[in-house]
Amino acid sequence: MKPSLTGEEIVPPLKKARSEGRLSLVGLAWFGVLLLLCYAPVLGQLVSDWYNDEDMGHGFFVPVAAGYIIWQRRKQWLDQEFSTSVWGLVVVALGALQLIVATLGLELFLARTAFLVSLAGAVLYLGGPRLLKLFLFPLFLLCFMIPIPAIVYNQITLPLQLFASRVAEFVLSTIGIPVLREGNILELSSQKLSVVEACSGIRSLLSLSFLALVYSYILDPKPWMRVALLVATVPIAIVANAARVTVTGIVSEWNPALAQNVFHLVEGWVVFLVAVMIMVGAHQFFNKVYERMHAGR
Repeated sequence: MKPSLTGEEIVPPLKKARSEGRLSLVGLAWFGVLLLLCYAPVLGQLVSDWYNDEDMGHGFFVPVAAGYIIWQRRKQWLDQEFSTSVWGLVVVALGALQLIVATLGLELFLARTAFLVSLAGAVLYLGGPRLLKLFLFPLFLLCFMIPIPAIVYNQITLPLQLFASRVAEFVLSTIGIPVLREGNILELSSQKLSVVEACSGIRSLLSLSFLALVYSYILDPKPWMRVALLVATVPIAIVANAARVTVTGIVSEWNPALAQNVFHLVEGWVVFLVAVMIMVGAHQFFNKVYERMHAGR
C-alpha cells in the first residue's frame, strides 16, 4: 500500500514551480492569446497603418524590440516568486471599458491604448507590482507603435513646419540665394517649395526617439541616460529636419528636378543617419560629463 502524500510534501514542488515562474509564464501566454483575440480588429488596423503611413514605418520593430527586452530579462522574472494582484483584473476591466467607449466614439487612439492598459493589467494580475516593474520599460516602449492622435499631430506639425521654413529662409538668404517665405512656403527663383506635414520632422522625431531608447538600453545600463537621450532627440530631430529643408532649397537652385525626385528621398535617409550620429555623440558627451562630475567628488 503506497503512502499518501502529506501537505508538507506537496507544497515544496508547488513552491519550486512557482519560483521558476512556470505558472506566470503559462498565465502570461494565456492572457496574451486572449488579448490578441479581443483586440484583433484594433491591432489589424494598427499594422495596416504601419505599412501605409510613412511616419509609422518603425512600428514593425517596436514589438520586436519589446519582446527582445522581455526575453533578455527572462532570468529575472522566471527565477522569482510572484504573487497575483486582484487590482490587475480591475485594470484589465478598465482597458475593456476604454475599448468599448473608443469603439462607440470611433476613436482609434483610445482603442489602441486600451490594449496597452489591458496588457499592463494582465501583467499586474499574474505577477503583482514586482513583475509589472520588470515589464515597465518594454510596456512603455510599446507606446511608440501607436500613432499620435490627429488633434495632437496637427498641433505639433504646423509649428515645426514654420520653424523649418524660417531656418531655411535665414540660411538661404545668408548664403546669397534670394528667397521669399510665406508661412510654410518658400518661393525661390526656380520654383516654390512647400514644407508639408511630411517635412515637419515628426517622422524622424518618432523614429529617433524609439531608437534612442533601444540604443541606451542595450549600450548603457544607467536609467537616467534613457531619459537624457529621449529629451535630446527632440532638438536633434527638429534641427536635422530644418537642415534637410535648407539643403533642398540649395539643390533646387542648382537642379530643380533633382530636388523634387531622387534627392528628396535620399536626403531624408542621409539626414536621419546624421541625426543618429549626433545622438550617439550626445551619448558620449553625457557620459563624459557624468564621469567628470563623479571624478571631482
